[in-house]
Amino acid sequence: MAGGVPADKALRWPAEAVWEAVEPLLLGFSVEILPTLPSTNTALMERARAGRVDPIALVAEQQSAGRGRMGRQWLSETQGTGPLPLTFSIGLPLAPRDWSGLSLAVGLAVAQSLHADIQLKWPNDLWLHERKLGGILIETASMGALRYAVIGIGINIGPREAQGLRTPPAWLQELIPDADAAQAFGLIAPAVIKAVLDFADQGLGLLHSAYRARDALHGREVLCSDGRNGVARGVDAQGALLLETAQGLQKISSAEVSVRPA
Repeated sequence: MAGGVPADKALRWPAEAVWEAVEPLLLGFSVEILPTLPSTNTALMERARAGRVDPIALVAEQQSAGRGRMGRQWLSETQGTGPLPLTFSIGLPLAPRDWSGLSLAVGLAVAQSLHADIQLKWPNDLWLHERKLGGILIETASMGALRYAVIGIGINIGPREAQGLRTPPAWLQELIPDADAAQAFGLIAPAVIKAVLDFADQGLGLLHSAYRARDALHGREVLCSDGRNGVARGVDAQGALLLETAQGLQKISSAEVSVRPA
């Protein structure tokens, strides 16, 4: 065994390389790799509420009670002999001018760091070939004038069961056959942290063209969980989905969105 993971699944995590890339941008930054946790997001939120608000990337090799958006469960236990998914969270104090659009900036950084074929499904999913590759969950805790942002990222590395979904998930090895969770973490973590710091200074505005190039919904008919439907027309400067409806162009800020069948 290696850190609670079977020996044939042991990974070489690039913790030092990630630290060296990030620490000059984020003083006091650390990287922590744990064999198992219920949820990396929950762990960092609990630490923040206890006053531990140093910047950190926290990785769980296995996660037993991971959470997605709207309280959905996201499990990361290994299945058979397949590769472990990547589950980690980044925590840091943050004071952007506008929080809107942060998940889009994070998703864009993840996609750009991995492969040109990865698309973004508003507001927080990574898509590959019309299937979900991964997701992002952002939570915050108050710390005076600032807030402590916890950014959770989950990526399927190898094949996974559908877990009740109509469409089986996608996985990174479809694009990068030799990928593993440790390699993906080394690519993603520095890119995301730089993107978050840039977002705090500049907002989403400068990322519009890059987001549109990976927008999985643009020009497609979609249905929102609040009952509205129409054609997706990209996002505005604050990251709201622009929806062309029979009543005109509307902004969607918080609904779930699904693609309508052709």
